[in-house]
Amino acid sequence: MSSPTPSSPDAAPAPAGGGAALRFPGAVVAITGANGALGRALLRRWHARGARLIALTTCEEPLALTDAAGEPLPVRQVCWRAGAEALLEPLLAEVDVLVINHGVNRLGQRSAVAATEALEVNALSAWRLLELFARVVSQRPTAGRPRAEVWVNTSEAEIQPALSPLYEISKRLLGELLSLRALDLAAILRIRRLVLGPFRSALNPYGVMSADWVAGEILRQAGWNCGLILVSPNPLTYVLMPLAALTRRLYYGLVSKAERPAA
Repeated sequence: MSSPTPSSPDAAPAPAGGGAALRFPGAVVAITGANGALGRALLRRWHARGARLIALTTCEEPLALTDAAGEPLPVRQVCWRAGAEALLEPLLAEVDVLVINHGVNRLGQRSAVAATEALEVNALSAWRLLELFARVVSQRPTAGRPRAEVWVNTSEAEIQPALSPLYEISKRLLGELLSLRALDLAAILRIRRLVLGPFRSALNPYGVMSADWVAGEILRQAGWNCGLILVSPNPLTYVLMPLAALTRRLYYGLVSKAERPAA
């Protein structure tokens, strides 16, 4: 494990076109929630594409990740916690793709303590990381690297029941914040929203999809340059989520305005 430290960007020219980071040799990919089932699967999938990996996790124990051949994955592990996002600023200067994937799911709980944790981890921490990464990207040189991307895992709990009220509420808040802020931040970052159905993980041991298959679908759709990435066994998700995203975009665009730069 290591502390966040900056490094120089690659000098190779960045490829043009959508999804450039997926084809950029040696792109730096940082993934939060890296110790979870989806985080591990995404790390393996990105490694297969030649990315340099940063695992952001609250876990103190070293990640033991291997590829399909059983060889250890070269992963740089950095410990962090919700509420301390600002400490990651030097590290984010290196990153080409930030995957915001961390979360908690307190099934069956509704206490004030559980509500505070769900809102902080699932929504506010993710939002702060989004804003921080956008600020870092806006201030760094862009020559020789692909356009920076942020992938935000909001879950289909954004729009449908997940049998966990606090999870649903916090994920809906994150989805609404993402829709609002994307109106401005899309000029700085390529933003991709990951709307995922139930896959097997510590948060949902009853998921019907495997995390590895979901990770493969995510990268496949990102390779098509999809901004809204949908992976779910529920056909309603493919109807409701695009409609919700479009409705929010139109509504927020009409009733809000961008912040004017200071004089």
